Amino acid sequence: MLPAFKYHPDPIGTGAFIKGEIQTCQCCGKETEIWYEGPFYSEEEIECLCPECIASGKAAEKFDGMFQDDFSLEKKLESEKIDELIHRTPGYMGWQQEFWLAHCDDYCAFVGYVGWKEIVDMGLEKEIEETYDKKFDYFEFEDIKKNLQNGGSMQGYLFRCLHCKKHFLYIDCD
Repeated sequence: MLPAFKYHPDPIGTGAFIKGEIQTCQCCGKETEIWYEGPFYSEEEIECLCPECIASGKAAEKFDGMFQDDFSLEKKLESEKIDELIHRTPGYMGWQQEFWLAHCDDYCAFVGYVGWKEIVDMGLEKEIEETYDKKFDYFEFEDIKKNLQNGGSMQGYLFRCLHCKKHFLYIDCD
């Protein structure tokens, strides 16, 4: 069973963790069938981290690393929230630089990778149109509807506010 991650509630579903053949965690030395596949900013090249070492903060401490670049946050919030996000939360893979959205004075939860089709399938198109903030991405909304494809050249990253439950979209391109 995975530990709970406040800002990344489904890290297996998003592909941040892979389940497969037994690996050895480079932090604790224990064998694990679930290991991290996302970004980790550290001077050392780390191939395998278990979920427990990420959730506890041991991996970030041992390797003096971060799972999210602290310069790529929408807002600088309280140090406890920043610490949890960058040191104890699995990151996500972006085309360019990952960017973590915030709302209601907290960081949002990363829901997953989306194209416009997935947004429509989830019934979120009106909500996304209302919450989309062009200041982050510079894309016109009509272009997003036409070009946003999961796994395509214009990739969407869906977030949900932990408090008001609204959904927000961040986009980047290859």
